[in-house]
Amino acid sequence: MLKSLFGLTVALGTALALTAGAAEAVTLKMATDSGAKGSPTGDAMEEWAELISESTGGDVEVEIFYQNELGGQQEVFDLFVAGDVDLMINWPMTSYDKRISVVYTPYMVFTWEEALDAYKPGGWVHSMMDGIYADIGLKFFGAWPEGFNGVATKGRYATTVKDADGLKVRVPPTFPFAETLQAMGYQTATIDWGEVFTSIQTGVVDGDAANVIYWDYEYFRDTLDYYTQTKQNFITGILSMNLQSWESLSADQQKAVEAGAVKIMEKHFAAAREIDRSYVEKAKEAGMTYVEPSDADMKALAKTVRETVWPQMEKEVGAEIMDVIRKNASKL
Repeated sequence: MLKSLFGLTVALGTALALTAGAAEAVTLKMATDSGAKGSPTGDAMEEWAELISESTGGDVEVEIFYQNELGGQQEVFDLFVAGDVDLMINWPMTSYDKRISVVYTPYMVFTWEEALDAYKPGGWVHSMMDGIYADIGLKFFGAWPEGFNGVATKGRYATTVKDADGLKVRVPPTFPFAETLQAMGYQTATIDWGEVFTSIQTGVVDGDAANVIYWDYEYFRDTLDYYTQTKQNFITGILSMNLQSWESLSADQQKAVEAGAVKIMEKHFAAAREIDRSYVEKAKEAGMTYVEPSDADMKALAKTVRETVWPQMEKEVGAEIMDVIRKNASKL
């Protein structure tokens, strides 16, 4: 009897030890503010979720929410910071910390090579963002680059400040998009992504002025005539996680989530340039006119915007960050 009780005690103790050592199964919520199912963003989220599930043997499952399923851009970011969303691929919002706007510094880089060097893990922009994200309770994994943006319009286009007079374009509710486009000569209207199509259709604005060509081709090719590649920003999404959600995971689960993010980033860094080029061709085939400003016009725009917007940015992000940008930014 004593032997049986001893055996039972050992068995129970072993079972309890195994249970205590096992990671608790969890379900994480992953969202994006821009990207439907089947879009590049949607595909990346699905792949990230699958990598996490496979690496954890199903102990971590991911529930995906596409654009507008949880609200607009700001609403979803609010949920993210609050911990009601755990993982995101999104386009950074500056409502909690204006320093996040460093990724939207206009005319910071001019070529893909310069951009990828800045944003890759270990790059100078990547290093700045890591600390900034931690300060607002988020775990920064890295960039999900799309490419250089431009201005998509109907009726006419502009390659100079003078030509832009009278054109009103949509910008997102994030500093310093409005300030940048105003310095380029445009009138601006701050409009959430989910309302852009209606705003263009009804004539509230003459176009969209924040995105790489994919978005303007995919959503507005029947209403917009021109895409002018003014390259005011190198646009990149961000892969990140709520810090409390991150800290609630076991070490192995954290490793799986981060490894999945790195794999998604590396894959997209390798493919992003060709993806962007492919949508330029698709836009042309769909009837959009693709306009590339001359070198002289580009340098004039960059000089004007830097002189106007960079001092405004320094007031928001601080002299230390702007000194890093001035030191590393492309030369005119």
